[in-house]
This record gives sequence, structure tokens and C-alpha cells, in this order.
Amino acid sequence: MNIKLEKLIYALNQRFKKDITAADCQTMPLQGGTVGNVYLVSGSAQTAEGEILPYRIVLKVQKKWERYGDPGSWRREYDLYSSDLGAAFSEALRWPTCYYAEFNAEINEYHLWLEYIDGVTGLDLTSEMYEKAARELGRFQGKLYALQPAVLQSLTNLSHADLMKNTYLHYRSWPVVYDYLRSEDCELPLHVRQMLIDIDEQADEIFDRIEKLPLVLCHRDFWVTNLIYADGNFALIDWDTSGWGYLGEDLASLIADEPDIDHMVEHYQRCIPAYYKGFSEYTDIYPIADHCVYEIMLLVFGYRLVEGYLHTEVDDKKRKHVQILQKIYEMKTIPLIIPSG
Repeated sequence: MNIKLEKLIYALNQRFKKDITAADCQTMPLQGGTVGNVYLVSGSAQTAEGEILPYRIVLKVQKKWERYGDPGSWRREYDLYSSDLGAAFSEALRWPTCYYAEFNAEINEYHLWLEYIDGVTGLDLTSEMYEKAARELGRFQGKLYALQPAVLQSLTNLSHADLMKNTYLHYRSWPVVYDYLRSEDCELPLHVRQMLIDIDEQADEIFDRIEKLPLVLCHRDFWVTNLIYADGNFALIDWDTSGWGYLGEDLASLIADEPDIDHMVEHYQRCIPAYYKGFSEYTDIYPIADHCVYEIMLLVFGYRLVEGYLHTEVDDKKRKHVQILQKIYEMKTIPLIIPSG
């Protein structure tokens, strides 16, 4: 990655709140692919007074691409970081500080220079951390729902409330997976197949129930790899799918997206009440007996898991997809007490 020194120095000025006159750097990819490229940039910065400051900073380079049903998602993080949304976060749940955002309209590309946060993430998160993440998400969404700050009306590039529904219908219309579930060649356990077929048959009624839930600002990619736990607080990265969604929609990702399979049922039992407890600190909506998180997990991940099962030749990965579906099956009969007020 070719780093432009003047951009780095500007970002470091914002990072340290000091007059940085020189810096050296080395880069290391943190992740990559068609969605975006992320680099850890590290080195030493020098102030005008001669002070030497070691640093680590993140550079995210995002080119234009198109997500099904959400064409504006590729530039959404730039738009959000350019807004006043950052003021809505708390210390307990926030996004990384952006030191510098640059958009190049000629090539449809933007660069974000972001705070580097060294913490616990992914499957290293404990069950207690899952529960705390759910509670803080509920508080964040509850505060915005109750206060309706002006920034919410100023955000013009957000995914729409029907994104989840349209994505599900798109998957369901794909014969490869739809027909496989109903074929004699399907090797998935019978009760798992029936669970997914039942969701299809009940989809209209389920979406009617989901659409009665409060509409909140969702991250829409709220899974463990996007959560970083440090010093008792969470940072949440990768906001490109965020937008309007339904209460509890983000919990489906926390519990079922690349999950800790052995603790999925425990996370379901702990995270949903914690989430509603956090939300109800700001607004007494009403007692919600039908939280729909179980149904949302199947609508969002059911066909994706079957697709993954079909398109991998690795036995361990096939088994993992089936195990996740089995754990979701086990959640259906688990009673939960949803707090309100």
C-alpha cells in the first residue's frame, strides 16, 4: 500500500492533537477483498518540538461496489463519519474515531483514517461480553428511538427497513437452495429441513409480526468480528450495511452469524433479555412477548447456511452449518422473560 505522507501526517495531527512534522510508517493488511481493504499503519511520529510518538492507526480504502438491494452501501461509512452521528454514541458502545475522511469522486473511492483499538474480538468474546454487547446495543437504539435526535433525519444514505425482507425473498427465489431443501437428495436432518420449509410457508405472517416492532437504527452486521472489547467498552466497526431495521434485528447476527456454536443457546437466553432491558431504560414501549429474534435468525441465515452447506466440500464446514441450524432449532421452545420498563 502506497501511503501518502501528507495524509498520514494530517491524520496523526488529529490523533495526537499536536503539530506533527514528520513520520515514518509501515503497513500490514488487516483484511481484504472486494468490499474494502484495511491496513494497520504503524511507526513513529515527530512533533515540532522534537517529541517522538509511536503510533498505530487504521487506513480503510473503499472502492465502489454494489450490494444486492442496497446500492449506496459502498460509500455509507464515509457518509456516516461525515455526519454528526458520532455524538449519539456513549463510551460503552461507539465506533472508532475517524481522524480523516477523504472522498475521490473521480475514481469512486474513499479513504478513512481510523483509531486503532487493541482488544478482544471474534470468538474470543466471552458469554458475559456477548450479554453486555446486547445490553449496550439496546441502550443505544433505545436512546435514539426515544430522543429522535436531529441527526437521524439528516442521514440520507441508510439501508431501508425492507432490506432484510427483500434479501430473504431473493434467496428464496433461488431454485438451487429452495429446490434442494425439498428434494429427495437433501442430506440435512429432516427436522431442520422442516423448520426452514415452515418459515417459508409462514413468511408473510412472520413479516407482519416483525413489521409491528419499533423501527430503530440498526448496524445490520452486528457479529462478533465487528465488535472489539477494550477497557470494559465496545467499539463497533464496519457500518456499511447500517440503516433502518426492526427491534431485535441486530441480535440475530450477534447470536447466529459465525457463532460460538457450543454457547449459542446460552447466548440466546442471555442476550435477548439484556437487549430489551437496555432498550427499556429509555422508553417503555410495551411488554413484548413475541420478540421474533428466532424467526429473524432463520429468515436472515437459514438459506445462507444451506447455501454454505451445499457449496463446501469440507466435511467440518458442512457439519458446522448443520450444527448452527440445529442450535437455532433448539431455541424455538426456550421461554424467555422479556423485561419492559
